[in-house]
Amino acid sequence: MRILIIGSEGMLGHDLVDALSIENEVNTTTIDTLDITDIDKTIQTVKEMKPDVLVHAAAYTDVDGSESNSDLAYKVNALGTRNVAVACHEADCAMVYICTDYVFDGTKGSSYYEYDQTNPLSVYGKTKLAGEVYIRDTLNKFYIVRTSWLYGFHGPNFVTTMLNLAESNDTISVVNDQIGSPTYTVDLAAAIGELIKKPAYGIYHVTNSDYCSWYEYAKQIFHNAGVNIDLKPVTTEEFPRPAPRPKYSVMENYNWKMEGYPKLRSYKQALKDYMKLL
Repeated sequence: MRILIIGSEGMLGHDLVDALSIENEVNTTTIDTLDITDIDKTIQTVKEMKPDVLVHAAAYTDVDGSESNSDLAYKVNALGTRNVAVACHEADCAMVYICTDYVFDGTKGSSYYEYDQTNPLSVYGKTKLAGEVYIRDTLNKFYIVRTSWLYGFHGPNFVTTMLNLAESNDTISVVNDQIGSPTYTVDLAAAIGELIKKPAYGIYHVTNSDYCSWYEYAKQIFHNAGVNIDLKPVTTEEFPRPAPRPKYSVMENYNWKMEGYPKLRSYKQALKDYMKLL
Protein backbone atom coordinates (compact mmCIF):
# COMPACT_ATOMS: atom_id res chain seq x y z
CA MET A 1 0.00 0.00 0.00
CA ARG A 2 0.96 3.61 -0.43
CA ILE A 3 0.77 5.38 2.92
CA LEU A 4 1.12 9.05 3.82
CA ILE A 5 2.02 9.91 7.42
CA ILE A 6 1.26 13.48 8.49
CA GLY A 7 3.22 14.48 11.58
CA SER A 8 6.08 12.05 10.97
CA GLU A 9 8.45 14.12 13.10
CA GLY A 10 6.51 13.44 16.30
CA MET A 11 7.09 10.77 18.93
CA LEU A 12 4.49 8.42 17.43
CA GLY A 13 5.24 9.59 13.88
CA HIS A 14 8.82 8.27 14.03
CA ASP A 15 7.63 4.81 15.09
CA LEU A 16 4.85 4.82 12.49
CA VAL A 17 7.43 5.43 9.76
CA ASP A 18 9.51 2.49 11.04
CA ALA A 19 6.56 0.12 11.46
CA LEU A 20 4.68 0.93 8.25
CA SER A 21 7.74 1.03 5.99
CA ILE A 22 8.27 -2.72 6.45
CA GLU A 23 5.40 -3.70 4.14
CA ASN A 24 4.36 -0.43 2.50
CA GLU A 25 5.54 2.52 0.46
CA VAL A 26 5.60 5.39 2.95
CA ASN A 27 5.62 9.13 2.28
CA THR A 28 5.74 11.71 5.05
CA THR A 29 5.07 15.33 5.87
CA THR A 30 6.26 17.32 8.86
CA ILE A 31 5.18 20.59 10.44
CA ASP A 32 7.74 22.28 8.16
CA THR A 33 6.49 20.76 4.91
CA LEU A 34 2.71 20.86 5.49
CA ASP A 35 0.58 23.27 7.52
CA ILE A 36 -2.65 21.31 8.02
CA THR A 37 -4.49 24.51 8.95
CA ASP A 38 -4.17 25.53 5.27
CA ILE A 39 -6.99 23.59 3.62
CA ASP A 40 -5.95 24.26 0.01
CA LYS A 41 -2.34 23.18 0.59
CA THR A 42 -3.51 20.11 2.51
CA ILE A 43 -5.83 19.00 -0.30
CA GLN A 44 -3.16 19.66 -2.92
CA THR A 45 -0.48 17.71 -1.00
CA VAL A 46 -2.67 14.66 -0.38
CA LYS A 47 -3.96 14.55 -3.97
CA GLU A 48 -0.40 14.77 -5.30
CA MET A 49 0.81 11.91 -3.08
CA LYS A 50 -2.21 9.68 -3.86
CA PRO A 51 -2.07 7.51 -0.72
CA ASP A 52 -4.26 4.46 -0.14
CA VAL A 53 -4.20 5.28 3.57
CA LEU A 54 -3.34 8.54 5.31
CA VAL A 55 -2.25 8.42 8.96
CA HIS A 56 -2.92 11.74 10.68
CA ALA A 57 -0.53 11.91 13.63
CA ALA A 58 -0.11 15.69 13.80
CA ALA A 59 -1.75 17.51 16.72
CA TYR A 60 -1.40 20.26 19.28
CA THR A 61 -0.80 17.96 22.26
CA ASP A 62 0.04 20.42 25.05
CA VAL A 63 -2.87 19.56 27.35
CA ASP A 64 -2.30 22.41 29.80
CA GLY A 65 -1.20 24.84 27.08
CA SER A 66 -4.49 24.23 25.26
CA GLU A 67 -6.37 25.89 28.11
CA SER A 68 -4.65 29.23 27.46
CA ASN A 69 -4.22 28.70 23.70
CA SER A 70 -7.69 27.38 22.93
CA ASP A 71 -7.88 29.01 19.49
CA LEU A 72 -4.63 27.39 18.41
CA ALA A 73 -5.69 24.00 19.81
CA TYR A 74 -8.99 24.24 17.92
CA LYS A 75 -7.32 25.42 14.72
CA VAL A 76 -4.91 22.46 14.69
CA ASN A 77 -6.87 19.64 16.33
CA ALA A 78 -10.35 20.38 15.01
CA LEU A 79 -10.04 22.45 11.82
CA GLY A 80 -6.70 20.91 10.84
CA THR A 81 -8.23 17.46 11.19
CA ARG A 82 -11.25 18.58 9.15
CA ASN A 83 -8.87 19.76 6.43
CA VAL A 84 -7.09 16.40 6.39
CA ALA A 85 -10.46 14.60 6.25
CA VAL A 86 -11.61 16.76 3.31
CA ALA A 87 -8.30 16.01 1.57
CA CYS A 88 -8.83 12.27 2.12
CA HIS A 89 -12.32 12.61 0.66
CA GLU A 90 -10.95 14.41 -2.40
CA ALA A 91 -8.17 11.81 -2.84
CA ASP A 92 -10.49 8.87 -2.05
CA CYS A 93 -8.19 7.39 0.60
CA ALA A 94 -8.81 5.93 4.04
CA MET A 95 -7.81 7.99 7.08
CA VAL A 96 -6.33 6.99 10.44
CA TYR A 97 -6.81 9.59 13.19
CA ILE A 98 -4.92 9.39 16.47
CA CYS A 99 -7.23 10.44 19.28
CA THR A 100 -7.17 10.32 23.07
CA ASP A 101 -8.69 8.94 26.27
CA TYR A 102 -9.29 12.59 27.22
CA VAL A 103 -12.53 12.53 25.20
CA PHE A 104 -14.00 10.89 28.34
CA ASP A 105 -14.72 12.55 31.67
CA GLY A 106 -13.48 9.63 33.78
CA THR A 107 -16.60 9.33 35.94
CA LYS A 108 -17.82 5.94 34.64
CA GLY A 109 -15.66 4.07 37.18
CA SER A 110 -14.89 1.21 34.81
CA SER A 111 -13.23 0.78 31.41
CA TYR A 112 -14.60 2.80 28.51
CA TYR A 113 -15.87 1.04 25.41
CA GLU A 114 -15.77 2.61 21.95
CA TYR A 115 -19.53 3.22 22.04
CA ASP A 116 -19.57 4.90 25.47
CA GLN A 117 -20.68 8.50 25.78
CA THR A 118 -17.88 11.03 25.36
CA ASN A 119 -17.69 14.09 27.60
CA PRO A 120 -14.27 15.78 27.49
CA LEU A 121 -13.28 18.00 30.41
CA SER A 122 -10.38 19.92 28.85
CA VAL A 123 -9.94 22.12 25.79
CA TYR A 124 -7.50 19.53 24.45
CA GLY A 125 -10.08 16.75 24.82
CA LYS A 126 -12.82 18.89 23.29
CA THR A 127 -10.74 19.84 20.26
CA LYS A 128 -9.65 16.24 19.65
CA LEU A 129 -13.28 15.10 19.87
CA ALA A 130 -14.26 17.85 17.42
CA GLY A 131 -11.71 16.31 15.06
CA GLU A 132 -13.48 12.95 15.42
CA VAL A 133 -16.82 14.55 14.56
CA TYR A 134 -15.42 16.23 11.45
CA ILE A 135 -14.04 12.89 10.26
CA ARG A 136 -17.32 11.06 10.83
CA ASP A 137 -19.21 13.83 9.03
CA THR A 138 -16.83 13.83 6.05
CA LEU A 139 -15.63 10.28 5.44
CA ASN A 140 -16.85 6.71 5.13
CA LYS A 141 -13.39 5.16 5.27
CA PHE A 142 -11.73 5.96 8.58
CA TYR A 143 -10.11 4.43 11.63
CA ILE A 144 -10.35 6.62 14.72
CA VAL A 145 -7.72 5.26 17.12
CA ARG A 146 -8.09 6.42 20.71
CA THR A 147 -5.04 5.76 22.84
CA SER A 148 -3.60 7.00 26.13
CA TRP A 149 -0.54 8.06 28.12
CA LEU A 150 1.88 7.73 25.19
CA TYR A 151 5.61 7.40 25.68
CA GLY A 152 8.37 6.59 23.20
CA PHE A 153 11.98 7.09 22.28
CA HIS A 154 11.49 10.08 19.97
CA GLY A 155 9.93 12.64 22.29
CA PRO A 156 9.61 13.96 25.83
CA ASN A 157 7.32 11.82 27.98
CA PHE A 158 6.46 10.90 31.58
CA VAL A 159 9.28 8.35 31.84
CA THR A 160 12.04 10.78 30.87
CA THR A 161 10.42 13.53 32.96
CA MET A 162 10.51 11.33 36.09
CA LEU A 163 14.10 10.24 35.50
CA ASN A 164 15.19 13.85 34.93
CA LEU A 165 13.41 15.01 38.10
CA ALA A 166 15.15 12.28 40.10
CA GLU A 167 18.53 13.70 39.16
CA SER A 168 17.89 16.96 41.02
CA ASN A 169 15.29 16.04 43.66
CA ASP A 170 15.25 13.77 46.71
CA THR A 171 11.45 13.74 46.85
CA ILE A 172 8.91 13.70 44.03
CA SER A 173 5.14 14.07 44.41
CA VAL A 174 3.01 12.20 41.87
CA VAL A 175 -0.76 12.08 41.47
CA ASN A 176 -2.28 8.81 42.70
CA ASP A 177 -5.97 9.25 41.79
CA GLN A 178 -5.82 9.40 37.99
CA ILE A 179 -5.86 5.93 36.42
CA GLY A 180 -4.99 5.01 32.83
CA SER A 181 -3.00 2.71 30.54
CA PRO A 182 0.53 3.82 29.60
CA THR A 183 1.05 2.98 25.92
CA TYR A 184 4.35 2.49 24.08
CA THR A 185 4.42 4.21 20.69
CA VAL A 186 6.25 1.23 19.16
CA ASP A 187 3.35 -1.07 20.11
CA LEU A 188 0.73 1.43 18.95
CA ALA A 189 2.46 1.91 15.59
CA ALA A 190 2.59 -1.86 15.04
CA ALA A 191 -1.11 -2.15 15.93
CA ILE A 192 -2.00 0.56 13.39
CA GLY A 193 0.00 -1.38 10.81
CA GLU A 194 -2.26 -4.38 11.44
CA LEU A 195 -5.44 -2.31 11.54
CA ILE A 196 -5.03 -0.81 8.07
CA LYS A 197 -4.65 -4.21 6.39
CA LYS A 198 -8.42 -4.64 6.21
CA PRO A 199 -11.27 -2.17 5.67
CA ALA A 200 -12.84 -2.75 9.10
CA TYR A 201 -13.46 0.96 9.58
CA GLY A 202 -14.65 2.58 12.80
CA ILE A 203 -13.51 3.66 16.25
CA TYR A 204 -10.85 1.63 18.04
CA HIS A 205 -9.39 1.87 21.52
CA VAL A 206 -5.76 0.75 21.28
CA THR A 207 -3.61 0.76 24.42
CA ASN A 208 -1.16 -1.52 26.14
CA SER A 209 -2.84 -3.93 28.56
CA ASP A 210 -3.24 -3.32 32.31
CA TYR A 211 -3.51 0.05 34.04
CA CYS A 212 -2.12 2.10 36.90
CA SER A 213 -2.11 5.51 38.52
CA TRP A 214 0.58 8.03 37.64
CA TYR A 215 2.11 7.28 41.07
CA GLU A 216 2.20 3.52 40.41
CA TYR A 217 3.63 4.23 36.96
CA ALA A 218 6.41 6.35 38.52
CA LYS A 219 7.15 3.57 41.03
CA GLN A 220 7.53 1.09 38.17
CA ILE A 221 9.84 3.49 36.30
CA PHE A 222 12.17 3.95 39.28
CA HIS A 223 12.10 0.22 40.06
CA ASN A 224 13.18 -0.56 36.48
CA ALA A 225 15.89 2.12 36.61
CA GLY A 226 17.17 1.01 40.02
CA VAL A 227 16.66 4.51 41.37
CA ASN A 228 15.93 5.03 45.08
CA ILE A 229 13.82 8.12 45.64
CA ASP A 230 11.18 9.31 48.09
CA LEU A 231 8.00 9.13 46.02
CA LYS A 232 4.92 10.77 47.58
CA PRO A 233 1.37 10.01 46.37
CA VAL A 234 -0.82 13.13 46.17
CA THR A 235 -4.38 13.86 45.07
CA THR A 236 -5.33 15.79 41.96
CA GLU A 237 -6.51 18.60 44.24
CA GLU A 238 -3.08 18.77 45.89
CA PHE A 239 -1.37 19.00 42.50
CA PRO A 240 -3.56 21.39 40.48
CA ARG A 241 -2.96 21.78 36.74
CA PRO A 242 -4.55 24.23 34.27
CA ALA A 243 -6.41 21.45 32.41
CA PRO A 244 -8.79 19.10 34.21
CA ARG A 245 -8.05 15.41 33.62
CA PRO A 246 -10.32 12.37 33.78
CA LYS A 247 -9.86 10.39 37.00
CA TYR A 248 -10.36 6.97 35.38
CA SER A 249 -9.74 6.78 31.65
CA VAL A 250 -8.85 3.12 31.15
CA MET A 251 -10.19 2.02 27.76
CA GLU A 252 -11.48 -1.42 26.84
CA ASN A 253 -9.89 -2.40 23.52
CA TYR A 254 -13.21 -3.92 22.55
CA ASN A 255 -13.44 -3.40 18.77
CA TRP A 256 -9.81 -4.47 18.46
CA LYS A 257 -10.66 -7.71 20.28
CA MET A 258 -13.89 -8.23 18.34
CA GLU A 259 -11.94 -8.01 15.07
CA GLY A 260 -9.79 -10.91 16.29
CA TYR A 261 -6.58 -9.03 17.04
CA PRO A 262 -4.51 -10.24 20.03
CA LYS A 263 -4.45 -7.86 22.98
CA LEU A 264 -1.39 -5.68 23.30
CA ARG A 265 1.16 -6.70 25.90
CA SER A 266 1.16 -5.30 29.42
CA TYR A 267 2.45 -1.76 29.80
CA LYS A 268 4.91 -3.18 32.38
CA GLN A 269 6.67 -5.35 29.79
CA ALA A 270 6.59 -2.59 27.17
CA LEU A 271 8.03 -0.12 29.70
CA LYS A 272 10.92 -2.47 30.48
CA ASP A 273 11.75 -2.79 26.77
CA TYR A 274 11.58 0.96 26.25
CA MET A 275 13.78 1.72 29.25
CA LYS A 276 16.52 -0.60 27.92
CA LEU A 277 16.93 1.96 25.11
CA LEU A 278 17.53 4.92 27.44
